[in-house]
Amino acid sequence: MSWSDPIADMLTRIRNAQNARLPDVTMPASRMKSEIARILQDEGFISAVTSGDPGRREMRLTLKYTEDGEPVIRGLRRDSRPGLRRYCGQRDIPRVLGGMGIAILSTSAGIMTGKEARRRKLGGEVLCSIW
Repeated sequence: MSWSDPIADMLTRIRNAQNARLPDVTMPASRMKSEIARILQDEGFISAVTSGDPGRREMRLTLKYTEDGEPVIRGLRRDSRPGLRRYCGQRDIPRVLGGMGIAILSTSAGIMTGKEARRRKLGGEVLCSIW
């Protein structure tokens, strides 16, 4: 597990679980990971987010697949990382695959998609891109 970059660890766990065609993936929980998972569920990339046992801080993501068995998430990329932070203003928010994917940003108003940040006229740190 990557203690220095928990978001990259989360994305890697999702990618590995989908490559293995697993129905769900378990990972340590945090407030930021829960917000990212909520966005993924709202945007239709995963089916469900559930918390684990009350004594353990972990969460379970139920992955989503097409009727052919292909993963709904085609790709994940960690944009800003601990060694190289990537910030953008309202006008510079990236469009992932011409609007087919989403960028997830950490703004002063919380974690949100690039589309929501543009609507609210906010910039912030580009955490990751998902398509």
